[in-house]
Amino acid sequence: MVYLDHAATTPMLAEALDAYVEAAREVGNPSSLHAAGRRARRLVEESRERIAAVLGARPSEVIFTSGGTESDNLVTKGIYWARRSADPRRNRVVASAVEHHAVLDAVDWLGDHEGADVSLLPVDEAGRIDPESLAGLLAEHGDEIAVISTQWANNEVGTVQPVAELARLAAGAGIPFHTDAVQAVGQIPVDFAASGASALTLTGHKLGGPVGVGALLLGRDVVATPQLHGGGQERDVRSGTLDTPGVAAFAVAVETAVKTQQEYAARVAALRDDLVERVRAAVPDVVYNGAATDRLPGNAHFSFPGCEGDALLLLLDAQGISCSTGSACSAGVAQPSHVLLAMGADDDRARSSLRFTLGHTSTAADVDALLAALPAAVERARRATAWKTPR
Repeated sequence: MVYLDHAATTPMLAEALDAYVEAAREVGNPSSLHAAGRRARRLVEESRERIAAVLGARPSEVIFTSGGTESDNLVTKGIYWARRSADPRRNRVVASAVEHHAVLDAVDWLGDHEGADVSLLPVDEAGRIDPESLAGLLAEHGDEIAVISTQWANNEVGTVQPVAELARLAAGAGIPFHTDAVQAVGQIPVDFAASGASALTLTGHKLGGPVGVGALLLGRDVVATPQLHGGGQERDVRSGTLDTPGVAAFAVAVETAVKTQQEYAARVAALRDDLVERVRAAVPDVVYNGAATDRLPGNAHFSFPGCEGDALLLLLDAQGISCSTGSACSAGVAQPSHVLLAMGADDDRARSSLRFTLGHTSTAADVDALLAALPAAVERARRATAWKTPR
């Protein structure tokens, strides 16, 4: 199998898998007071310290969760509720139009069920947020905003956002700023303190850790209403028994990914650039989506005119090549990518996209295999689309 979907999930690093197995052989609830529990607690706290050390955070700011979706919901809803409770005027939530659905759907839910006013920041044709758009919104509605959430890097097209500038604007207005860095950690430099963000989301399975464990970095002075109630773990923000083996493996993966980031990025970006050059040569009318420079190193996102993205994906899958469409599915019906639509693409371009993402196991042979299969798959997908198009 040629795996080109590392942005969806990437194989566990050997070091992380070893850490998981070693911890899983031991018994102990980290909330228990006996020796087995204390051993588990020590491993959790050491893991917390390792993550904090490489991400520019304090250990007390690391809150373990089940992953990106939980962290995004916890911080977006939690800060909104806390801020609105303290000041009923704070009824507005701000996000960008290209956020992951873990943020967008949480924001929409607050609008539908809590009566929140929702403001979505626009992006340019590369998928980048203009800080001036946030500055304008702050000037108009600054005293109404409860929380601002923008991703560090886009999960579809890989565009890196001006997080430090956005965070600076939010801090100047006294508004908590959250960034979803699920796609960024281990790919590009990420420093929580230096960014100026109030909260940051990351998850294990995007950087070589296990599925089902992640973290929310939450500033000590940021109040978030909990959504899970019980044992009061994790600063009483996220109750629940911690997955000690998962936390240990997650910490090893984060530490390894961050410490090897520069070498990783250089190697993967070179593979990505070769892939992009060869795809453009093989399919001359292909459209390369996203930023040309400020981009995740392993991301290559294309629209293939005249193709349905899901048909092209399945044709490549039949050749043993795994990639992703740029669209989301709802009840089995393919929808055009909200990211590409926000970037100004029309429906046809938004439906014709594929995302190829490389990672730590990717090789030049993977790129060769893709290019051996792609031209015929594109031609076949175009014939199928033409046959379905009403005449």
